[in-house]
Amino acid sequence: MRLAGAPISWGVCEAPDWGYELPPEVVLAQLRSLGLDATELGPTGYLGTDVRATLVPYGLRLVGGFLPVPMHCATAGDLTAAAAAIATLAAAGAEVVVLAARSADGSYDRRVTLTETEWRVLVSTLDSLRQVAAGHGLTATLHPHVGTAIEDRASVRRLLEDSDVPLCLDTGHLLIGGTDPVELIATVPERIAHVHLKDVRASVAASVAGGDVSYVGAVRAGLYVPLGEGDVDIAGIVRGLTDSGYPGWYVLEQDTALDGPPAPDTGPVEDVRRSLAYLEKVTG
Repeated sequence: MRLAGAPISWGVCEAPDWGYELPPEVVLAQLRSLGLDATELGPTGYLGTDVRATLVPYGLRLVGGFLPVPMHCATAGDLTAAAAAIATLAAAGAEVVVLAARSADGSYDRRVTLTETEWRVLVSTLDSLRQVAAGHGLTATLHPHVGTAIEDRASVRRLLEDSDVPLCLDTGHLLIGGTDPVELIATVPERIAHVHLKDVRASVAASVAGGDVSYVGAVRAGLYVPLGEGDVDIAGIVRGLTDSGYPGWYVLEQDTALDGPPAPDTGPVEDVRRSLAYLEKVTG
């Protein structure tokens, strides 16, 4: 497996008021101590302006980055910032940009419902961003995500019909939104170009889907758990992707929100360690 980590597993997130943010030197050192040699970017700017130089002391390479853009209502400034972020990824040696159709204010705590006109704008903006990415030699993928315009099963299916954009298969966000990742792999394996591996507690996921709790509140309530300890069929997903010939990256990406710095060798680093142990078991 081409396996990478991600700063979000250490609580580093672009969403406003997410929580305590560990410094890059702690995250990168712990990520490398687990035997990983690749990572996603985290929020634009988190790893500085020269990302490649930041990663070199830790023996890490960059595989891609998550880039939320309000595609249904993007201004020229939004697109300029997105183009700059894509250029940063390319300069650092990334392969993939993981786009999300974010809400207008960047929060993940409300459903984003679009008019027909806004949907057409989203698809057009997505095409423009894909062209920018391709110009830098990057593959652009679309990440269905809680609290964005592409969240539930209906919007995922419509996107597959209205655009040929490759998908980032996020096993947790898809399940929360009502899409079975195993079914998606079986029906459209050719559309999957990047994978975020998450495991979730179905009971907490239901509270998010029903609007009973905010997304960050659910994360703090234990929405995500180490791989193999929740209700996602991680083994079946990995098996399905392997059988389909999936050649891309698997990113360990469990959204975490911290109240403060964890004690040494506890918290995020231990959760990622347990996920790695589970993956080793199911892949032999």
